[in-house]
Amino acid sequence: MRFIAFITVTLVFSSCSSLKPAVNKQPESAGTPTTRSSSPKFIEHITVNGSSTANSRDMANTAKSAENYTPSYATTGSSNIESLAALQFKYSLLVDAPVEQLSNTRLWQYIDDWYGTHYRFGGNTKQGIDCSAFAGGLMSVVFGIGLPRMAKDQYNTGERVSKDDLQEGDLVFFHTTRKGVSHVGVYLTNNKFVHASTNYGVVISDLTDPYYSRAFVGARRERGDAAAN
Repeated sequence: MRFIAFITVTLVFSSCSSLKPAVNKQPESAGTPTTRSSSPKFIEHITVNGSSTANSRDMANTAKSAENYTPSYATTGSSNIESLAALQFKYSLLVDAPVEQLSNTRLWQYIDDWYGTHYRFGGNTKQGIDCSAFAGGLMSVVFGIGLPRMAKDQYNTGERVSKDDLQEGDLVFFHTTRKGVSHVGVYLTNNKFVHASTNYGVVISDLTDPYYSRAFVGARRERGDAAAN
């Protein structure tokens, strides 16, 4: 029994995780948004807290239920154009960037389709997904790039990129355990990246957040011919 318990603990702490330091030293449940005492305003499922620049903790509260969401690209004609415009506006607020800068609609559609999906170690479906599976799926669908399954193996592919030279679609890696790469996300713009967080599920966070800034390991860049707007 002691051996089984040891194996279980080892798997948990070597998993693709992004547990952030708990507020008031209270641990957060994996995949479950933390309840806050503030009363933010909501605009099209977006949490707006009065500041033009949202940090990763604020953005975690913008997660919506994937089960109740219909992708914007499921419509056609003029309604689809309107949906795409609304999609760009929504995420321009989340990443604090001009709407015209969010020209890769395939990227934002993919993010919107998965946003709020719960975290599950080893998962790769809407019932639960981990960080490396989410990054791999996004890179395949949006940029036509195949990646290894594990974050530590994804870190060993592509071209090394400095933090000051990050571009949309670059992979960003973190050490959320004591040693080695254990978490991956996909860079968007303006220091923002999307990832499957153990605390909040698929969410957009900020590299300048103290936790992610300390945990940042490096970035890799890969490009495929299938990338399209």
